[in-house]
Amino acid sequence: MAATTFRAAVVRAAGAPLGIEPVTFDEPDGGDVLVRVTACGLCHSDLHFMAGTSGRDFPYLVGHEVTGVVERVGPAVSGLSPGDTVVVAPMVACGTCRQCLAGRAPACPAKLPRNPAGRLADGAAANRVLGIGGLAERVVLPARQLVPVDPRVPAQVAALLGCAVPSGFGAAVHTAEVGPADDVVVIGCGGVGVAAVAGAAYAGARRVIAVDTNPRKLPAARRFGATDVVDAGRTDAAEAVREITGGGADVVIDAVGGSRTFGAALAMRGPGSRVVMVGAPQPGEVTDLGLRQLFLTGGRIQVSIWGDCVASRDIPLLADLYLSGKLPLEVGETFAFGAAADGYHSLEAGETLRPVVVF
Repeated sequence: MAATTFRAAVVRAAGAPLGIEPVTFDEPDGGDVLVRVTACGLCHSDLHFMAGTSGRDFPYLVGHEVTGVVERVGPAVSGLSPGDTVVVAPMVACGTCRQCLAGRAPACPAKLPRNPAGRLADGAAANRVLGIGGLAERVVLPARQLVPVDPRVPAQVAALLGCAVPSGFGAAVHTAEVGPADDVVVIGCGGVGVAAVAGAAYAGARRVIAVDTNPRKLPAARRFGATDVVDAGRTDAAEAVREITGGGADVVIDAVGGSRTFGAALAMRGPGSRVVMVGAPQPGEVTDLGLRQLFLTGGRIQVSIWGDCVASRDIPLLADLYLSGKLPLEVGETFAFGAAADGYHSLEAGETLRPVVVF
């Protein structure tokens, strides 16, 4: 079978520096598609893989928040043609399992595809972060993971429609089902958090309260629709939320993940509230949960994976909302492909909202 070789961002071992190396994949065959990448967002999930805390199957091809242009399609592909602008969906329901057949596509156990590894120049098999490995000049993926979008959406914005925006927006709109009577708190104002703020505002929440320990992130939350902001590095955030809401929030979205922020979410909730975890905790993290208080106050604790989104429905919707001005989206800083490591350093240091590599 013919092969295609291009440059990709590779991390060889936990904590090792990010390198740009040639990687080889088989040419599109059957239902696969070759996409020329135009932009790739840099996400905290990549950092976890690079550090070895989300997997140890090194080397890894990093990057999963991808947009690009179709170059070639396999013979079994329909609905996509060379020249189409697409966004890569990291999670796509299989359509055939019990959950899918019952109409619960977001619960599909096979929604995270396991795509073949690439081959590095020394023969090593390079596994793809979240099955994508899209911080690269090109990427070969199954057609079902590619969603056409309006080419008028700038590439650096379209890339965010693959992960950060659907994860946060969907956590508010789909998982929490925010409505006009709700006071909503979002903990963490990174790329996912501000998208959750935007989703809550879009859903018509009465109040949207953004909380972060980094005061530099709070102005962005305001631009995305927050009515109130809380600098958790200078004040007791739970006390501030209870004062603003008059007793606790109706919805608390933890966009960070982990025992510390989950505990904070529980302290901010009001009676009958919904607590939604969309940020990913580290492996092995545990937390204490006061069952008596939970029982007496009622409500729900929910996990939101990729915002409970359906790729074919939600990615085009988000693109249309952006183009119509109903969904504010912005990029913190753009980087050249060769400076991707600098982008990840900026992300880890909290210096930028959402860095994006533009090719």
